[in-house]
Amino acid sequence: MNKGTLWTVLGVIAAIVIAWWLVNLLFSVLFWLFKLVVVAVVALIVFGVLKYLFRSRERG
Repeated sequence: MNKGTLWTVLGVIAAIVIAWWLVNLLFSVLFWLFKLVVVAVVALIVFGVLKYLFRSRERG
């Protein structure tokens, strides 16, 4: 095996390791953003329900 082939193999291994790390980071960020959106939607629904309940109690 010559020197060029060795560096090519090491470069491919390094590229795979870096890509694996970047994909994990990307999925972590996307999961965090998705979770944040779900929490915001649920909070809006709960806020609307609480507002409706307190408004109907004041009228009664």
